[in-house]
Amino acid sequence: MEKVTLNVQGMSCDHCVKAVEGSVGELTGVSAVKVNLKANTVDVEYNNQEVTLDKIKETIDDQGYDVN
Repeated sequence: MEKVTLNVQGMSCDHCVKAVEGSVGELTGVSAVKVNLKANTVDVEYNNQEVTLDKIKETIDDQGYDVN
Protein backbone atom coordinates (compact mmCIF):
# COMPACT_ATOMS: atom_id res chain seq x y z
CA MET A 1 0.00 0.00 0.00
CA GLU A 2 1.10 3.51 -0.82
CA LYS A 3 0.10 6.59 1.18
CA VAL A 4 0.11 10.09 -0.26
CA THR A 5 -1.05 13.51 0.86
CA LEU A 6 -2.19 15.72 -2.01
CA ASN A 7 -2.60 19.49 -1.83
CA VAL A 8 -6.00 20.31 -3.31
CA GLN A 9 -7.34 23.83 -3.87
CA GLY A 10 -10.99 24.80 -4.18
CA MET A 11 -12.55 22.63 -1.48
CA SER A 12 -14.62 24.63 1.00
CA CYS A 13 -17.61 22.66 2.30
CA ASP A 14 -19.11 19.28 3.13
CA HIS A 15 -20.25 18.88 -0.46
CA CYS A 16 -16.62 19.19 -1.56
CA VAL A 17 -15.58 16.54 0.95
CA LYS A 18 -18.29 14.14 -0.23
CA ALA A 19 -17.46 14.75 -3.90
CA VAL A 20 -13.75 14.04 -3.48
CA GLU A 21 -14.01 11.21 -0.95
CA GLY A 22 -16.82 9.58 -2.93
CA SER A 23 -15.18 9.73 -6.34
CA VAL A 24 -11.69 8.74 -5.21
CA GLY A 25 -13.06 6.10 -2.85
CA GLU A 26 -14.82 4.38 -5.76
CA LEU A 27 -11.56 3.79 -7.62
CA THR A 28 -10.38 0.19 -7.64
CA GLY A 29 -7.29 -0.07 -5.46
CA VAL A 30 -8.09 2.86 -3.14
CA SER A 31 -8.52 1.61 0.42
CA ALA A 32 -8.86 4.95 2.25
CA VAL A 33 -9.39 8.62 1.43
CA LYS A 34 -9.72 11.50 3.89
CA VAL A 35 -10.20 15.19 3.11
CA ASN A 36 -8.91 17.87 5.48
CA LEU A 37 -10.66 21.12 4.51
CA LYS A 38 -8.61 23.35 6.83
CA ALA A 39 -5.30 22.10 5.45
CA ASN A 40 -6.58 21.78 1.85
CA THR A 41 -5.26 18.23 1.70
CA VAL A 42 -6.47 14.81 0.69
CA ASP A 43 -4.84 11.73 2.23
CA VAL A 44 -5.11 8.64 0.06
CA GLU A 45 -4.07 5.07 0.76
CA TYR A 46 -3.96 2.94 -2.36
CA ASN A 47 -2.50 -0.12 -4.06
CA ASN A 48 -0.22 1.11 -6.84
CA GLN A 49 -0.65 -2.22 -8.62
CA GLU A 50 -4.34 -1.40 -9.17
CA VAL A 51 -4.50 2.40 -9.54
CA THR A 52 -1.97 5.09 -10.39
CA LEU A 53 -1.38 8.35 -8.59
CA ASP A 54 -2.11 10.12 -11.88
CA LYS A 55 -5.55 8.45 -12.02
CA ILE A 56 -6.28 9.62 -8.47
CA LYS A 57 -5.24 13.18 -9.33
CA GLU A 58 -7.31 13.06 -12.53
CA THR A 59 -10.36 11.93 -10.56
CA ILE A 60 -10.03 14.86 -8.15
CA ASP A 61 -9.48 17.23 -11.07
CA ASP A 62 -12.63 15.87 -12.73
CA GLN A 63 -14.60 16.96 -9.65
CA GLY A 64 -13.47 20.54 -10.30
CA TYR A 65 -10.60 20.92 -7.86
CA ASP A 66 -6.95 21.80 -8.50
CA VAL A 67 -4.38 19.22 -7.42
CA ASN A 68 -0.83 20.42 -6.77
